Amino acid sequence: MDAELKTTLWNQFGASVDMLENALVACPDELWDNGTEFWYLGFHTIFWLDYYVSDPDRFGPPEPFTLSEFDPDGAMPDRTYTKNELIDYLHYCRENAFRLIQTLGELNARSRFKNDYRDYSVPEILLYNMRHIQHGAAQLNLLLRQGGTVPPRWVSVAGKK
Repeated sequence: MDAELKTTLWNQFGASVDMLENALVACPDELWDNGTEFWYLGFHTIFWLDYYVSDPDRFGPPEPFTLSEFDPDGAMPDRTYTKNELIDYLHYCRENAFRLIQTLGELNARSRFKNDYRDYSVPEILLYNMRHIQHGAAQLNLLLRQGGTVPPRWVSVAGKK
């Protein structure tokens, strides 16, 4: 995959991650765990970001996170994750996503992300993942607005790697 296309893909993928991070940072303490499940929507989005940039057969989130998102009955995590925990997890995922995009080449761009529900090329799972991140960021921004907080502004390109 050519360098300009990788840069373009990262600029937009990274901007989605930045928007998610901005929403998490903007959340006031009183909204984090007040019944809106703000923290959980953030966790859910980050968990799947991590999964979709990983090998699904070897996936495991870093501690303290669990595989609760795979529970078919929709079990919640055992506890509320803190803002700092989720931001650290997001930074971990950002690095993995950046590395995946930077190492895209002819061979792995044709490889598949396969599990019981998806069978996508690596570029397609990246786009699918980016759409999911934007969806999560939008939900968080709506909760911020409904809670009386001005949501963060639009991010046009990734601000960091």
